[in-house]
This record gives sequence, C-alpha cells and structure tokens, in this order.
Amino acid sequence: MDKVRCSWCEGSEIYRDYHDTEWGVPVFDNEKKHFENLVLESAQAGLSWITILKRRDTYRRAYEGFNPEIVATWGEEKIQLLLQDPGIIRNRKKIESSINNAKRFLEVQEEFGSFSGYYWHFQEGKPIINHWKSDSEIPAMTELSEMISRDMKKRGFSFLGPTVTYANMQSLGMVNDHLVTCFRHGEVQKSI
Repeated sequence: MDKVRCSWCEGSEIYRDYHDTEWGVPVFDNEKKHFENLVLESAQAGLSWITILKRRDTYRRAYEGFNPEIVATWGEEKIQLLLQDPGIIRNRKKIESSINNAKRFLEVQEEFGSFSGYYWHFQEGKPIINHWKSDSEIPAMTELSEMISRDMKKRGFSFLGPTVTYANMQSLGMVNDHLVTCFRHGEVQKSI
C-alpha cells in the first residue's frame, strides 16, 4: 500500500524526497543547515519551493557549502560571478541579501553561542505540533513567525518576512505541519 503524504509534495520526486526526509524534522545543532535554509528560503521569496530545490546542489557549490564565514566576506566581484551562474536565482538583491544575512548570522552566533540557539529560543527549544486535517488549514504565517521576522529585521537581516520565516520554521521542524493523515506526522513527532 502506498504511503499517504501531504498533497503538496505529490507529483514530483524532488518534493517527495524533501517531504519524506527533511520537511518538519527539527534541526537543532547544525549551523550550516540553518544558514542554508536562510539563503534558500530568502531566494525562494516570490517563487515556488521546487524552483529552489532543483537548484540546491548548485547553491551548495556556489555558496561554498553554505559557510557563513566565507559568504560574509564576499564583495562585488563575487556578486558579479553569482549573477552569471544560471544554476541559482540571479537576483542581485537576493544575492546581496545573502551576504548581508551571513554577516548578521555571525553576529547572532557571537551573541547567542549559536544561530540555532537564537532561533529556537523563541519556542524554548520545543517544536509546535499541529494537527491539520487539510492543506487549507495550514497558515502562511503566524504571530510567532511575525515576531521572529521582526526581531531578525531589527538585527539587520533582509528578505525574511513573516511568510518566509514561517516556511523556514516548517523546514527546520520548529513546527510540524504534516497533515495528520500523512505518514510523516507521527514519524516526525517520534524523532523529537
């Protein structure tokens, strides 16, 4: 018998694999994964997530394995190279934002000991387990994502509004938004 999944991931092997292995799984102590998500989620703004997933390997290469220490040092020469890379989203503002966000990321690490510690402190380190029965119940943003987004903007981060922040929270497992009928809903909860 086929596994029941959230409907948004059906129709694409890339989406299914992401849904089955990553989406909703809490990420606590992986700083590069947190930085990767910030870069990819902000690059996704205004686009579909599958557009980004198809380019993720190219982003990993172009962004030096999502090393924020390296990205924070980039200047105009690197921006020009990235603008010529057809494997990423060639939007100057998004590229500049990723460099800015790398610098802010390092500042947050310095202040909190880790970016993960900062991000998770908004929830006292505990994922929110939702019990949605249909896709239409899943919000695009929440009061919490608005609060996190506001705090990040105060810290100088860019391209991370409340909708992008909520998508990031879903991706990093801060919220379990798998439908209750999805086989991953219970699996994700057991992994916590």
